[in-house]
Amino acid sequence: MSPTLIGEGEQASLAQHGMWITEQMGCGGRVYHMPLAIRLDGPLDVDRLLAACHDVVRAHPQLAAALAERDGVVRLVPAAVPPPIAFEDASGREPGELVDRETSLALDLGTGPVARFTVFRLAPERHLLVFVAHHAVFDGMSKDILVRGLAAAYAGLPSPALPLTYGEAVERESARVAELLGDAAEFWHGRWSDRQDLRLPGLSGVSIRAAAGDAVDFALPADLAVAADKMGVTRFELVLAAVHTLLAAYGNEDAAVSVDLSTRIEETRGHIGLFVNELPVPAPAPAGRFAEFARAVRDELRATYRFREVPLARAVGGVSPRTALTPVSVSYRRRDGSEPEFPGVEASVDWMAFNQAVRGTLHLQVVDAQDGVAARLQFNPLVLSRSGCESVAEHLLALLRAVAAAPDADVADLPLPSPVVDGVVEPSFARAGDVRAEEPSPSARGGAADAAPYLPEVGEIWREVLGMPEIGPDEDLFDLGGHSLSITQIIAKVRERMDVELSFDVFFDDPTITGIAAEVARLREEA
Repeated sequence: MSPTLIGEGEQASLAQHGMWITEQMGCGGRVYHMPLAIRLDGPLDVDRLLAACHDVVRAHPQLAAALAERDGVVRLVPAAVPPPIAFEDASGREPGELVDRETSLALDLGTGPVARFTVFRLAPERHLLVFVAHHAVFDGMSKDILVRGLAAAYAGLPSPALPLTYGEAVERESARVAELLGDAAEFWHGRWSDRQDLRLPGLSGVSIRAAAGDAVDFALPADLAVAADKMGVTRFELVLAAVHTLLAAYGNEDAAVSVDLSTRIEETRGHIGLFVNELPVPAPAPAGRFAEFARAVRDELRATYRFREVPLARAVGGVSPRTALTPVSVSYRRRDGSEPEFPGVEASVDWMAFNQAVRGTLHLQVVDAQDGVAARLQFNPLVLSRSGCESVAEHLLALLRAVAAAPDADVADLPLPSPVVDGVVEPSFARAGDVRAEEPSPSARGGAADAAPYLPEVGEIWREVLGMPEIGPDEDLFDLGGHSLSITQIIAKVRERMDVELSFDVFFDDPTITGIAAEVARLREEA
């Protein structure tokens, strides 16, 4: 059995810290809810299945954890509200409706729950288990681990012991990141440019923040594996090269596509948790043979693997908290396991249950399994029309089919769309539906004169946290290399020295010394 969380709290991982900050700034929500649905047909022992859910939580204490800031450090602590594990008679209800309902329920990183299990009876011998977890404690590979654990517990088998605790894994990862940070900064210098302009059919705006989403589902060609082998690349690398080729055809120059890279090592392969880092993968302009271009994308992606544990915001400046690093992103997960076996019943899993949200403008999700390669384009309907997304899906499929049929084809001979001529769409950084995004910044609300008495002390705190001898009062925190940890440390030091509890919003609205000092003045005036 896995060890439980230590009482004083293990330190959260860098990825968890970043996600916690994003939630605190109001930029997360449902986009971080990860649903999984298991249909069970046959004479199910409901009590036995509920007990299996409890066993999995005991084996993976991440599912019963919360995140709390203590003296500038975000730590994992036992959640005040444990994961609800419940049964409900839902005879006559549609499974999709139940998944949507469960996904919409609140998950609270501060108090819990961060996960929930609900077993629904749809008919006497037809049941549906819906599991939803916050992404901060659950990633794509966790789905396989969860389902295997549930099936084993239902069969009466013990949970396998994990080789190390999550806290130990975080400590080792943090040490590796510290060693790589300098090289990562050098690697990304010249590679990373925070460009948010974009050309896509049906596009009216650009978003790198969470919003209600829609989706277009399709299946990738079955013979992609053969073509990828001929090119000397993986299916993931081939698909990523195709996405880059398509973006270039639309008229995007030097577009970076961010990808979700697993940070798991051998000792964490059995852990439920967050072991993923989003990083950009730039590519040269597609030209010559597509196979050569795919190998160039492969080389760039594999060069990135060395730094897959280093959050981009730790290596470069100017990356503000957001749910998507770039407007277009890709996640590709290869499942190598078979379907779960629950004794006495037939089980089938919806590995791509949709949370009805999107983290940016357009996200391609791919699950590569033994029975085929399923794909979904998730999009923000506020900035990209459904017909536009359907066109992207059609163009991508046509390109992949052509590449599968002729792996040695020249890019110029492939079926590519014409450039989008409606003009380049620039981003909007305001949070959709958030009236605070329309309000003036703290410095404008409070006025420069109000901030003046607090500028020296706030400036001293910034210099300590950022390790800089001089910082201008109007220099942007993120342009100075600040990141989620910097925000947490500044808030903790302001609380300790100035007896003021800053909100995270001020770092979204006005991340400068002047902005923070003005907010301190406003809060003290209201006290």
